[in-house]
Amino acid sequence: MSILRFAGVTREVGTLRILDAIDAAVPAAARIGLVGPNGGGKTTLLRLAAGLDEPDAGRVDRKRGLTVGLLAQEAGLEPAFAAVADVRTYVRSGATRLEAMEAQLRTLEERGGDSVQGAPYAELQHRFEALGGYELDQRVDEALSGLGLDRDARTRPPGTLSGGEQTRAALARMVLADPDLLLLDEPTNHLDLAALEWLEAALLRRSGALIVASHDRAFLDAVPDRVWELRDRRLTSFRGGYSAYVVQREERDARLRREAETRAGEIAREERLIATYRSHRKFAKMHEHEARLARLEPAPGPRDGRRLKLPAAALAGKAVRSGEAALRLRGAVIGLGGRRLVHVPRLEVRRGERIGIVGPNGAGKTTLLRTLAGDLPLLDGELHLDRLVEIGYLSQLRSADLAGETLLDAVFARVAVTPGEARGHLARFLFRGDDVFKSVGVLSGGERSRLELALLSLLPANLLLLDEPTNHLDIPAREALEALLREADATILLVSHDRRLLDTACDRLLVIRPAAARSAEGAHGADGAEAIGVPFEGNYSTWRAAVVAGWDAEREFARLVAAAGASSAGAQTVRPERREAPQGAGSPATAARPGARMSKDAYRRHKGVVEGDLTRLGLRRSQIELALTDPGIQANYVELRRLTSELADVEAALGAAEDAWLAIEERSPR
Repeated sequence: MSILRFAGVTREVGTLRILDAIDAAVPAAARIGLVGPNGGGKTTLLRLAAGLDEPDAGRVDRKRGLTVGLLAQEAGLEPAFAAVADVRTYVRSGATRLEAMEAQLRTLEERGGDSVQGAPYAELQHRFEALGGYELDQRVDEALSGLGLDRDARTRPPGTLSGGEQTRAALARMVLADPDLLLLDEPTNHLDLAALEWLEAALLRRSGALIVASHDRAFLDAVPDRVWELRDRRLTSFRGGYSAYVVQREERDARLRREAETRAGEIAREERLIATYRSHRKFAKMHEHEARLARLEPAPGPRDGRRLKLPAAALAGKAVRSGEAALRLRGAVIGLGGRRLVHVPRLEVRRGERIGIVGPNGAGKTTLLRTLAGDLPLLDGELHLDRLVEIGYLSQLRSADLAGETLLDAVFARVAVTPGEARGHLARFLFRGDDVFKSVGVLSGGERSRLELALLSLLPANLLLLDEPTNHLDIPAREALEALLREADATILLVSHDRRLLDTACDRLLVIRPAAARSAEGAHGADGAEAIGVPFEGNYSTWRAAVVAGWDAEREFARLVAAAGASSAGAQTVRPERREAPQGAGSPATAARPGARMSKDAYRRHKGVVEGDLTRLGLRRSQIELALTDPGIQANYVELRRLTSELADVEAALGAAEDAWLAIEERSPR
């Protein structure tokens, strides 16, 4: 049964037609991913569905009593948000129905006596409990925590939050409100990897319908069960997630091309016959084929949208080849204004490597890139760049002023080229014709990102430092960027929350683990840094699988620190052993070897790491065991199998950690 239907919907802005004769229906429990290029009408369609705009032609039919919630790309400080005392109160107010029932129950309880003994109170209490009212505060805290709003942010006045924090708070409120139809416009823009995974799980638990516009391909594979594509002002529906949509779209486009070629051949044949019969003065036959030709309409083939054509070499020439060791960090402490943010004990970056930097928002990833780019000083340790390294740096802050008033001016300010060369270069980034005379200040987010990429590729660079390079880019632009990064000769370090990019373009990761995670396990570092950065061999998917199997950043950090100490004392460098199975703290890299007793420092260090593992793994086991009692999980075979498998891995890692703890105790100093 459909809860919303578009019937012949057309929408125009001035003389520009955005949507043309859209026909589509939203089933009651559908999860729909909405894809299309920037400016293709996705936001317009969501606003029509929400009733904020009206179509110029056609109609939008909604089920009677349908509740609809829309989260815009930039939620901003709406009046309802600004009026509350703190963020937590605002998010809780999203559960309007439960808060109203809670107030009714409180009123009846204050009256006392017969008010709490009668059937109305019992019925209201039963409904409140069935809807999860008694778990409302727990769900509020879970939503805020899951979306990366810490305890300090929850108690602050809304006006003190950044734009990204406001959007995340609005998203938490929308998820808690749980309308019949949830409309989300680019909800992943301000989320880190942990928040992305939480949001995916929360949306999959919903029983209501969902339409979500997104350029995040991993998200579109995980959440939707169908995809709506907006292309050339028309909408086409496909079954399955994003990967299934890509296959079906390519098959459809191939079929349309064949049909267009066949029809073009038929038209050409009729035209040749008409010309032949005319030359032979066989007019009856000529008119017969003219009638046939009149009935043959050209078959429209698929229109290929405009795509980025990223240059393999810089406009000003090709970069020189750097040395084998392009970059090296030793005992490096990165910070801002004297505050120590990240400690990276050891990182070797070889020429041509592509390294993704992952971690939560605020952990210090941008500060690290700025330090490598030379914008900030290193607080401690050693940073060595090869003498032939030429750095190209793409900042995450696209709002910074650019030299020049127009796009052409911005190019001329960077490099001496002719107007023709500048226009040709900008055309590769979809700035054509009069676009090059646009003022830089009026560019949209997507246009600004394309301009930044265009400016980055003006000058030769063999070390690219990219901070969220896919921000505001649509899917075709992201795919073009991925292809360029895969084929580039340059050494690349990139910060990104785009899991598909981290999978396809990166061979290694630098994992940033924040202070909060370390404090929860009692693993405060003596170095005083807020977070740790440790390398991981493999892409994003490999890292996530390794985490489930027992890989831990704290343990790797301790090994690297110990190896650095041994190396500085003239000892043999410690190398990690290849792991063939899930393991905990009892791995050879961290468990003490049997034999002589440890020094007090070594004992304290090893014991702290292992006890941190025991705490973490024990907590995770409790979380999984609790999740397995959830009827919703028990009814979901795929999720039940995943959790059961993870529980077995965690219990194996716990056993190894306990063995390591016993081995360390046997070697404790007297």
